[in-house]
Amino acid sequence: MKYGNLHTHSTFCDGRDTPETLIFKALEIGFDVIGFSSHSPLQGCDNWCMSNERVELYFNEINRLKEKYKGWITVLCGVEQDYYSEEPAVFYDYVIGSVHCFNIGGKLLPVDASRDLLKKIVDEYFGGKFLNMAKAYYELVSDVVRKTKCDIIGHFDLITKFNKLGYFFDEESDEYLSLAFSAVDELIKTGRPFELNTGAMARGHLDRAYPAPKIIEYIKSKGGKLILTSDCHNMHFLDFGFDEYVSIANGFTLDALKRKKRKK
Repeated sequence: MKYGNLHTHSTFCDGRDTPETLIFKALEIGFDVIGFSSHSPLQGCDNWCMSNERVELYFNEINRLKEKYKGWITVLCGVEQDYYSEEPAVFYDYVIGSVHCFNIGGKLLPVDASRDLLKKIVDEYFGGKFLNMAKAYYELVSDVVRKTKCDIIGHFDLITKFNKLGYFFDEESDEYLSLAFSAVDELIKTGRPFELNTGAMARGHLDRAYPAPKIIEYIKSKGGKLILTSDCHNMHFLDFGFDEYVSIANGFTLDALKRKKRKK
């Protein structure tokens, strides 16, 4: 089984480190593969996404590094494609499909920016009821494969990022789990694997990975697969939590990447 990480952010979006610095760290850890997954362009979100102008620079740099480190480590050029991104994701080695925002009246409202902002969104647009927000979120997530044409389903229950100790809602309530399970049921039909994502753990928001244990159990009961990733924004967390979660995941990489390659 190849050892590595496919969810890696660099200075091309909101990551701290350059791609080459991350490759150095991957080699130090002993990775066989590292996949870069910069955030796709998203209008008005250049503070955490690639701009359209930087996409070409991103391709060129990752492809340069592929050649430079050939024989040492497999370097892949992927993308984390947001549900609302209009930039086609057809030339990447793989695509992670994620929902980061609601689009309400043409305004993008992020669910993972801060606890205070999430509460404000729920109060203003969902009648102060977090289950209403969860219903809207999982309706989007259930459609993420169709919309993004992704190979991997990104951080399935991202709306729990600021819900440590049940701050906003009870994640084990039947009402909440029925919404999450309904989305799993739809996504299982696509055959795409789910991320087992340790990013919120690394940043101190949660003490467990995405998705939550009950959702992991449900995914597995339905025959779904899990790929372990770190959602790395800092090289020191490139393999964060992997020792804890490796026995739960089905692996670290896709066995066969069938994405259309970008033409030179």
